[in-house]
Amino acid sequence: MKNFLVIGNPIQHSLSPKLHNFWINQNNIDAHYEKKQIEENEISKVIQEIKDDKLSGINITVPYKKSVIPFLEKLSETAKITQSVNTVYKKDNKIVGDNTDVAGFIKSLEDINLKGKSVLVLGAGGVVSSIIHGCYLLGVKNVFVSNRTQSKVDELIALFPEVKKINWGDNVLCDLIINSTSVGLKKDDKLNIDLSSYKTTIFYDVIYSPRTNFLAQGESMGNKTIDGKKMFVYQAQEAFKIWHNISPTVNQEVMELLI
Repeated sequence: MKNFLVIGNPIQHSLSPKLHNFWINQNNIDAHYEKKQIEENEISKVIQEIKDDKLSGINITVPYKKSVIPFLEKLSETAKITQSVNTVYKKDNKIVGDNTDVAGFIKSLEDINLKGKSVLVLGAGGVVSSIIHGCYLLGVKNVFVSNRTQSKVDELIALFPEVKKINWGDNVLCDLIINSTSVGLKKDDKLNIDLSSYKTTIFYDVIYSPRTNFLAQGESMGNKTIDGKKMFVYQAQEAFKIWHNISPTVNQEVMELLI
């Protein structure tokens, strides 16, 4: 039996095992997928388990998408560009880091034309470089990033010099505003910034459960809202394809697994 993991901290909220095990059973694969909360000093131990064939692959969630990179022997082109890894596996006896978040983000917006538009990203965590890269691949003209810690935005600008930095809480004219922070994982979480000026703007939250106050506020102002379910499912689909060479079905039944 092949064994897979998702690692992060915190990890309790992750529905990756539910989704991957559903697809594993659906495709009659002899495998099992679990979640494990680890500390940063345990990353090398987990990677060693892939080297020793005790694990066939792992997914990585916050806050280790960047800190896992020094333990890997090869990066995909997307992982190099974003300096973010969420999928790891062994190929040709080398430990490879890949990034399926970009593909997941792009697929989640396949029915929306962002060419020449402006996007504001709130937060500068591990998934934001994937969002920025995805935005540019979709033809976005302007990407603004706002974060409480300015140095983290500077790190993103080092990767993507076209990105424009704005102060936390400042408003900017945009067509899409994305909450990439973890604010919203708890039901009562609020960003505590004024969003009232964002009319005719799409509100997008990378959090897929529960429905966040950020999205509720956007909806109350008459804006279109998108939660993180599609991005989550499509990035998982890409990881599943890498590991099992099968592209699993994404349909309403799969989406309802996340409710």
